[in-house]
Amino acid sequence: MKSINQKYIADTKQQLQTKNGKAIVLVGMMGVGKTTIGKRLAARLNVPFVDVDDEITISANMDIADIFEKHGEEHFRDGERKVIERLLDGKMKVIATGGGAFIQDKTRTIIIENTRTVWLHASLNIIVKRVSRRNTRPLLHGRDPKEVITELSKVRNPIYAMAQYHINTDDSPHEKTIEKIIRAISK
Repeated sequence: MKSINQKYIADTKQQLQTKNGKAIVLVGMMGVGKTTIGKRLAARLNVPFVDVDDEITISANMDIADIFEKHGEEHFRDGERKVIERLLDGKMKVIATGGGAFIQDKTRTIIIENTRTVWLHASLNIIVKRVSRRNTRPLLHGRDPKEVITELSKVRNPIYAMAQYHINTDDSPHEKTIEKIIRAISK
């Protein structure tokens, strides 16, 4: 006999899958928690999780910073779009995109038309605190994180707002954010 929690998860997964079996794609600025939240959301729904940046590094056999340095951002974005298209195979999964993926017109159109798109957002100070923990983000190399995030937010936030669902990833426990996502996409 299933516990109440197992039944809730099974019912939630079934309900989400009946919405055309569309993947759940997380978009937003670097540092909002797309990967962390995505992994936990996928585990909660018992579906696969895919990080687009990880898939790109596997496909290209080099890390993202090297791709940017050797081939430029345009080449990276083209590869990113191709990876996202490949991942949208009609199977239920949670996908975390890189911060710039949804900004690209072709990529955004593919995501919006084929998925349930969730914009994860947080305050400037929270994002800066999170991205300052590691130095692997190409757009931040040699620059002040607060300045970069401020500039990017002005351009990107209106585009991220095109996502179907908007979820704030403040400093509350991840489980609360996951609950907000599940409630939003289950309606």
